[in-house]
Amino acid sequence: MIREVLAVCVGNICRSPAAEALLSAQVSGLSVSSAGLGALVGQGVEPTMARILSEQGLDTSAHRARSLQSWMLQRADLILVMEQSYKSEIETSYPSSRGRVFRLGHYLDADVPDPYRESEAVFRATFVQIEQAVSQWAGRIRRIGYEAKAA
Repeated sequence: MIREVLAVCVGNICRSPAAEALLSAQVSGLSVSSAGLGALVGQGVEPTMARILSEQGLDTSAHRARSLQSWMLQRADLILVMEQSYKSEIETSYPSSRGRVFRLGHYLDADVPDPYRESEAVFRATFVQIEQAVSQWAGRIRRIGYEAKAA
């Protein structure tokens, strides 16, 4: 049973907030959060990504980047990282997380590259990849079963 999902990237302003917003929208009531390995603490979602998410009806205006903490990993039933190297880094630094850390692009057999400081076209391509990966995970989470957070 999945209760909490944590999405992890580097800055916590592009990829992981996008995954968080999309997964929250696709699996109603699931507790989803995000953090960064080198977070730009306190910053909102990068403006280009925020605009793309807004076009999809997803409001990320309340998001503020935060650094990954051990307690976040302990609470999460599923940890979705953007790149294989992040999986290795987390599992090495936090051995108790092993078995719960997967690439967001696991079912696509792909990392999700960082669009930070790239063109809008790169951001849009990244968004499409995140959207496809999240759809795969959302289906899997619904099949496994999840516990909706209390209202």
